Amino acid sequence: MAKEKISVVVPCYNEEESLPLFYEEVCRVAKEMKYVEFEFLFINDGSKDSTLSILRDFSKKDKRVRYISFSRNFGKEAGMYAGLSNATGDYVCIMDADMQDPPEMLIKMYELIEKENYDCVALYSSRHDDYSLLRKFFTSCWYKLIGAISSVPQQPGARDYRLMKRRMVDAIVDMGEYNRYTKGIFGFVGFNTKWIDYIPPQRVAGKSKFNFFKLFKYALEGILAFSTTPLVISAIIGLIFCLISFIVIIFIIWKTLVYGDPVSGWPSLACMIMFMGGLQLFFFGIMGMYLAKVYLEVKKRPIYISKETEKDL
Repeated sequence: MAKEKISVVVPCYNEEESLPLFYEEVCRVAKEMKYVEFEFLFINDGSKDSTLSILRDFSKKDKRVRYISFSRNFGKEAGMYAGLSNATGDYVCIMDADMQDPPEMLIKMYELIEKENYDCVALYSSRHDDYSLLRKFFTSCWYKLIGAISSVPQQPGARDYRLMKRRMVDAIVDMGEYNRYTKGIFGFVGFNTKWIDYIPPQRVAGKSKFNFFKLFKYALEGILAFSTTPLVISAIIGLIFCLISFIVIIFIIWKTLVYGDPVSGWPSLACMIMFMGGLQLFFFGIMGMYLAKVYLEVKKRPIYISKETEKDL
């Protein structure tokens, strides 16, 4: 009977320092898991260093190695989609090349998915020892917020590192939306998932590509992709302010008729106008972000563009 195959999808962006170490470790794990076949699918997301050259060398000496090199940087979400779309294994695993997703965990993940009949085994971290206090605070607030307003369940501290059966991978690939928030998509497609808590080790080399601005933008993507609550809140607040203004108008009319004292004081009036104007612009901005997502979806642009693969060698 033919062995089952695991496809390991590895999005890469400027990972020249960590790739040799990662490849050595993942090959060691594959050798230990000799009861299954392996495919290593690296996605070069427009790297500016020698990442592509290293992947070419891997592919020449190891038939298990495949790669897709993008024409430019499309982002990690596009990289994961490209990997899931082109993986050929019965199981597909997503992991980073920086070794914060330890390849040896794949052994336990495969055993769980086989013996306990899960569709997916995923990792999450309940502790973030390498985060600053500020990042820990915002991360905690973010998961509480998304848990309260999201239309799909999302595991706090969830990482992209997971092993999935083919049927789950196919369901994810079928969601060909341009604006991708994969953590939400994992929750949307459902399937029976086993969660494992672990503490990610330090990066073996290089620096994280996510700064505060990129993380904030990614958080907004999650809200816009899987919740319309901001639109509902804006409508409710608008209704509340309409009622307040109606009450204030009635009060002013009553006070003028009874006491003959028209309301004075332009500073308070100017403050109210500025406050209401800012509030309106804020909610217009929210609606604009949703409209921008619709605009990008209807243009039907490709999620990624491939420039080179191992078949071109």
